[in-house]
Amino acid sequence: MSEQYDEIPERMRAFIEVQHVFFVATAPASGEGRVNLSPKGLRDTFRVLDAHTVAYLDFVGSGVETISHLRENGRIVVMFCAFQGPPNIVRLHGRGEAVEPGDPRFPALVKRFPDGPGIRAVVLVRVERASDSCGYGVPLFEYQGERTALGTWAEKRGREGLVEYQRRKNAQSIDGLPGLRWVSGEE
Repeated sequence: MSEQYDEIPERMRAFIEVQHVFFVATAPASGEGRVNLSPKGLRDTFRVLDAHTVAYLDFVGSGVETISHLRENGRIVVMFCAFQGPPNIVRLHGRGEAVEPGDPRFPALVKRFPDGPGIRAVVLVRVERASDSCGYGVPLFEYQGERTALGTWAEKRGREGLVEYQRRKNAQSIDGLPGLRWVSGEE
């Protein structure tokens, strides 16, 4: 049975904090644009800041869909699934924004997370609706560990290599929406 809340209850927070993976979905306002669904993870990259606010680290990647969609309309849903233990699915619907390094809020937000190579933004979400449901159809999986490829890739490129990569890959979404603000000279 699904339950809905206007804030993140403590038991839901406890569930979120032990999950190894989460999924983020966004979409452009246009019915012609593409919906984006991204798996996220890496240890210690998601925070429940308070009963109405969550944040996660966003790393340099080959696309910029989530950031572009948030810039356009702010709509976002974050989903967690129990792949071990009792079945459960948690969804956090809300309004999000990508806080980039040029934003004065960035230093205080990024300090809440461990340092790591390739951080391009902190995605901040104001949760408007939190819900959980049974998750009976989600299979059981065994967690084996963290991948190290992203950190290795980012360290190998170095700061200048990451800047150049983002200029080429993160200026706009696949639908042509603006991407990172600093790439387009807005910050």
